[in-house]
Amino acid sequence: MSALSVLTIVRNRQTHLDQLVEGLRRSDRRPDELVIVDMSDTPVTVAAADFAIRIERLDGSALPLAAARNRAAALAAFDRLLFLDVDCIPLAACLGRLGEALDHEDALLCADIRYLGPGDAAPGWTEPTLLADGASHPARIFPAEGVRREDNPGLFWSLGFAIRRETFQALGGFDERYVGYGAEDTDFGVRAAGAGLPLLFVGGAIACHQHHDSHEPPVQHLADIVRNARRFYAVHGWWPMPGWLEAFADMGLIDWQDATIEMLRLPSEAERRATLVRPIEVVALA
Repeated sequence: MSALSVLTIVRNRQTHLDQLVEGLRRSDRRPDELVIVDMSDTPVTVAAADFAIRIERLDGSALPLAAARNRAAALAAFDRLLFLDVDCIPLAACLGRLGEALDHEDALLCADIRYLGPGDAAPGWTEPTLLADGASHPARIFPAEGVRREDNPGLFWSLGFAIRRETFQALGGFDERYVGYGAEDTDFGVRAAGAGLPLLFVGGAIACHQHHDSHEPPVQHLADIVRNARRFYAVHGWWPMPGWLEAFADMGLIDWQDATIEMLRLPSEAERRATLVRPIEVVALA
């Protein structure tokens, strides 16, 4: 199997990062390196492991997800890239399944993400308990073995995916004009589909998403989502994240018309509290 670079970006999630690294340490097929792009207020630290670890700082007050992922890819030493969000704990077979598939398929390969509740990923976790506690995403159907081709590029998942370096570069990476939360991964998936790159869901490549505060709809990212939705519409001619935009419109936060979107107001504190949910209870509307 070819050498594999695992890439993650982090902002103020030291505990989650510790558990991601623990998952890598327990993997049947360990990474050849871990590249971390750190946007945290206080720099993260990682204990030594039996694979190389590189941490690079990316300072700034914004949340430049696209730029951070591109930077991680540029720092990678190897030609097989596995992007794994800091919230995710890869289970023992995850890296091996994705790495093997990547050796055989020039494609966009998605990991099977399972959502955990509060406390499910406490130190001392075991793989059977994570599997028992984790909830699958209802819209993303993974095979038990092998790969399944998904024809809807909107279901591309930046939480955990693998791609060959030359293919990532040919696509131009993530579009860094998307700043903050929302639409940068949908844009990437749509451009990949336009370039003829298959989107494959890889069976057995399971990673468990650690709990953190989440909103449905994500009102805390309202301004980012509106700005990035406009950008996406200008490029592709249709609106991404329609479920979230519809929910924002219903709440009176935005005025959303066929070809325009305007932000009317920020969410109130009461609306923030009302939309706070457990991730495993969320049926994603984006």
